[in-house]
Amino acid sequence: MAKRIGITGGIGAGKSIVSKILETMDFPVFNSDDYAKSLLDSDHEVKAKLVQLAGSDIIHEGKIDRKKLAALIFKDDKLRQEVNAVIHPEVREAYASLVETSTSKCVFNEAAILFETGAYQQFDATILVTAPEELRTNRVIQRDHVTSEEVKARMKAQWSDQEKQKLATYVIINDEVQPLIVQLEKILEKLTS
Repeated sequence: MAKRIGITGGIGAGKSIVSKILETMDFPVFNSDDYAKSLLDSDHEVKAKLVQLAGSDIIHEGKIDRKKLAALIFKDDKLRQEVNAVIHPEVREAYASLVETSTSKCVFNEAAILFETGAYQQFDATILVTAPEELRTNRVIQRDHVTSEEVKARMKAQWSDQEKQKLATYVIINDEVQPLIVQLEKILEKLTS
């Protein structure tokens, strides 16, 4: 069976770039956040549970308004945990299915809150992507067209890189100075040997 490898990092660290590089190398990469978003749009049971938790204000034109939901859960730890308890089991099941059917040596799972949820314990190894906070903030402002205050609120809801490094198997520094591919190739050598 394929090795289960988690890829994580704080918002704006560059975990998606690492995932894209892995995909170009023909490794399967499951994106937990993208799958969770698709659940919000397609799974009526999940939608009903979330409306029950967060209220009908999160519905816009028949769909869950992800920005409204995100604004609520980044302000309310209890609500965030309840929402995660609805979504995460569905996401884990979809990833497990991919691992079972894959012929690759490694199947990667990109997830923003791998350590915060304890999900890292279900992986054979984890890769933490880090970057300086100022660089991360600027990336997210440009990507999501949000204010630095909004970015900082999202960062506050995630663990610090220092906390995550204690649990990570490997760390990739995405500071636009150290070459990503070189770091990733060294990790892949260890994972596939």
